[in-house]
Amino acid sequence: MQACASDHSVVMMSRVLGVSRSRYYAWLKRPESQREKNDRRLLTMIKAIHRESRQTYGSPRVHAELRNRGVRCGENRVARLMRENDIQAKQRATFKCTTNSDHDLPVAPNRLDRQFEADGPNRKWTCNITYVSTREGWLYLSVVLDLFSRRVVGHAMKATLESELATEALQMALTRRTLKGPSKKGPSKSSSEVDPLCHSDRGSQYASGDYQALLDQAGITCSMSRRGDCYDNAVTESFFGTLETELTGHRDYQNRSKARTDIFEYIEAFYNRKRRHSALGYLSPAEYEARHSTITGNP
Repeated sequence: MQACASDHSVVMMSRVLGVSRSRYYAWLKRPESQREKNDRRLLTMIKAIHRESRQTYGSPRVHAELRNRGVRCGENRVARLMRENDIQAKQRATFKCTTNSDHDLPVAPNRLDRQFEADGPNRKWTCNITYVSTREGWLYLSVVLDLFSRRVVGHAMKATLESELATEALQMALTRRTLKGPSKKGPSKSSSEVDPLCHSDRGSQYASGDYQALLDQAGITCSMSRRGDCYDNAVTESFFGTLETELTGHRDYQNRSKARTDIFEYIEAFYNRKRRHSALGYLSPAEYEARHSTITGNP
C-alpha cells in the first residue's frame, strides 16, 4: 500500500485489500526492525553491484561479489531482495553460427572433441568470428579465448570478413602469452608432452595459408569443428552470446568506430578483469589466473 500511495487512495486500497486504515497507519508509525534496516542497507549494495555489472549480474554473481567485499548474507536473501525490487540480469542470447566452410582449403580434424576444460593457461585456445551491426555496416570481431580461464587473450575487429581478421587476433594472443608447449620444430617430444591446441571452425579464415603458417611457427596444433556444428566450439559461441546479451544487443552504434571502442572496453576492462564467471567459481578470468599463478608459482 505504501508503494502505491502516490497512485491510489488509502481508502480505496483498504477496501480492495481488506486491510483497515487504522492498521495501515499503525504500521506506518511502527519503528523499523533491525532486519528491515539490514535489508535496506543490503539492497543499496545490491543495486550498486548490479549497476557496476552493467545490469548483467543475477543473484549468484551479486552474492559472490558481496562475499568478496566481506558482506555475509545468504544467496536466497539476495535473490529475494532482487525479486522484490525487480532487479534482473539481462537475458542470454542464443547461438548464432557464422561459419563459411564452403572452400577447398585443407581442414584439420576435431582434436578438441568438446573437451572444454584445461589444466593450465595456454594449453587450449578456441577461436571464432561474429558480427556486430552498426549504421555504417557490419563490424566483424575475431577472438581467441583461453579455455583454462575463459579469458579473451586475442581479438581483432575489421569492416570486412577477411583472413587477416583471424590472423591478427591470433598474433595478439601470441604476443601477449607465453606458450608452455614445445615447438614442432624443436627437439623430439616425450609421450607426455603435447603442443598447445588451438580450435576453430572450418571457416576459410582459419584454413588460410597465413593462419596455418602462424600456428605452425608457434608450435600450435590445429583443431577444427565438424562441419556445421556450432556446439563443437560452444565456449566461444557462448562468449559471443554473452557479449550480445550484455552489450551489443542493447546498443545502436552510429558507426564502426564507436562499436570498436565499446567492444574493446567491454573485453579488456570488464569481461577479462571484473566479470564473475560461474565456471570459475565466480572469479573473473584475471582473478582465476592470478590465483593459479600464486598456487603453482607459474605465470
